[in-house]
Amino acid sequence: MAVSRPLIGVSTYLEPSVRWGVWHRAAALLPAGYHRLTQRAGGLAVLLPPDAPARAAETVARLDGLVTAGGPDLAPDRYGAEAAPETGPPQPERDAWELALTEAALERDLPLLGVCRGMQTLNVALGGGLVQHLSGHRGPVDGEFTEHRVVPVPGTLLAEVLPDPVSVPTYHHQAVGALGTGLVASAHAVDGTVEAVELPRDARRFVLGVQWHPEEGEDPRLLRALVTRATGG
Repeated sequence: MAVSRPLIGVSTYLEPSVRWGVWHRAAALLPAGYHRLTQRAGGLAVLLPPDAPARAAETVARLDGLVTAGGPDLAPDRYGAEAAPETGPPQPERDAWELALTEAALERDLPLLGVCRGMQTLNVALGGGLVQHLSGHRGPVDGEFTEHRVVPVPGTLLAEVLPDPVSVPTYHHQAVGALGTGLVASAHAVDGTVEAVELPRDARRFVLGVQWHPEEGEDPRLLRALVTRATGG
């Protein structure tokens, strides 16, 4: 009997005005790299548009794993800070939904991978803070990814998945500041920026956040690791 592929939920953007064909409407959307990489890694991808935070636990209960996607800046009041001039406009509906999803996944011990903003959401959900602006991690052209090298910390979950330094697709101007409760840094950029965080394996089955965008590259190892944990491996 074939083993069922795990159901992996991926959070989405909510955009007030999107044009496609003859239509110009509000839309929940997600770059295709997320679902394609999830499918390549052996999972069934389901997109999770913003919903009432009270429904997060019910949503998570139907999933085998969760990916919180990249996107705009989290509102600084979510981590007790004033907005810096460089911080983008808030998206309160998405912030509330993804924080609730993350908290529900942690409560259920659901395998969780946070990507860029998703990593920052994980840190904030656990009481941590963010650096609101830094340079050197976004290319010279808006909307185009660049690459830089990240170095995994030996002995971490990330180092099990990516044992050697690797060049990764990146596009961000914010980063993890003070670490949330229980989190450890599991990769750094050459300038010392935290590029991955995780909860220790003895505490959780699989809770990992990365600052880069694996869905923009060809390396499926992070999503395969999530899918493996989602199937009980």
